Amino acid sequence: MKKTYFNSNLFNGVDNKIIADAWFTVDEETGKITETGTRAPASNNEGEDLHGQYVMPGLINAHTHIMDNPVSNQLEFLSETEIAFTALRNLKDLLYSGVTYIRDCGCAFNVDLKLHKLQEQGKLSGTEIVPSGRPISILGGHGDFRENEDGSVNFSYLVNSGDDVRKAVREAFKLGIKNIKVMSTGGVMSANDQVDDTELSEVEMQVAVEEAHSKHMTVAAHAQGNQGIQNALDAGVDSIEHGIYIDEHQADFMRDHNVYLVPTLNACTSISKYGKGKIPDYMLTKNEKVKTDFYKNISMALNKGVKIAVGTDAGTPFNTFKMGTLEELALLVHKIGATPYQALLGTTSYAAQLLRIDDNYGSLATGKVADFLVLKENPLEKIEAVQQSDKEIYKKGHKVH
Repeated sequence: MKKTYFNSNLFNGVDNKIIADAWFTVDEETGKITETGTRAPASNNEGEDLHGQYVMPGLINAHTHIMDNPVSNQLEFLSETEIAFTALRNLKDLLYSGVTYIRDCGCAFNVDLKLHKLQEQGKLSGTEIVPSGRPISILGGHGDFRENEDGSVNFSYLVNSGDDVRKAVREAFKLGIKNIKVMSTGGVMSANDQVDDTELSEVEMQVAVEEAHSKHMTVAAHAQGNQGIQNALDAGVDSIEHGIYIDEHQADFMRDHNVYLVPTLNACTSISKYGKGKIPDYMLTKNEKVKTDFYKNISMALNKGVKIAVGTDAGTPFNTFKMGTLEELALLVHKIGATPYQALLGTTSYAAQLLRIDDNYGSLATGKVADFLVLKENPLEKIEAVQQSDKEIYKKGHKVH
């Protein structure tokens, strides 16, 4: 059965304009858009009048951790059952916030991959996942966390050489991972390092990139300090995650070589707003030290034309799955100086390109999957329009909220 949605104001996820009096027809069996147009619909399918409301693509979040609880903030000694339970709850929150696709950037026991496989088999509906599984970290580095009740399993593949990295990527490939996460620097959440510590070497990351790219996988680098960002760029990664101390030369390189930046501003902002007295002092100290430089440097990169993809690091302290993506968009506009259009590109077209799902997602056009939101206000004029609590959310042509 086909259904036509008409009398809408459409932001298609590509063009910096609203298409007035737009309509589109969805095949409810395939979940794809079959026709689009303006004014009177071309067919006599079942129809729904959207009464001049604003339609845009479903949001994409390019950096989450669905295993984490942003309230309890427990990082270690989690069982696979606990992680799966938390992940399913977080996926529900994401969907009801308007996020219809994510890239998860590090998940113990490869739970994100296992849920992704259930989605491919048609056994799990809702927000879809590009899985990264277990990241790659040095011993004692940013990804070295003990999991399982007895600490017998590590969150990451712990490596000490290029050969270790090659083996880890090949194991991930065998399992079905789509994106390789590498830890180039220290970070705010890890107790043993600083954000400007370099961890995986350039040579080790080059091995990861060589193996991943030969097998149609992408590589995302957790990279906060300047030298670690440079090492990751020299290694050939596809995206820089966080990028706190990115400099102008690096921004120029990223723009010219189509390397994406995923800032995750809400991770920093949430710790600053809610963390005092609730999380370890080392996290607060490191976060406050970098916050001002973080905003300034991301603004510089945006102004230089680096493609910014929206990711939140959801699951880090007080960085929720319900509101995080919506807050990230507002931060990009009000803290970084992005236009609403630039911010929205980061959660539609650009994010879909980074995740390599843009053949089907990230924009609304004939042949694309009908993941879309219906809003009362124009998001190109007011980014907070996406925060509407009673917005309508459609996944593959079916209303879910």
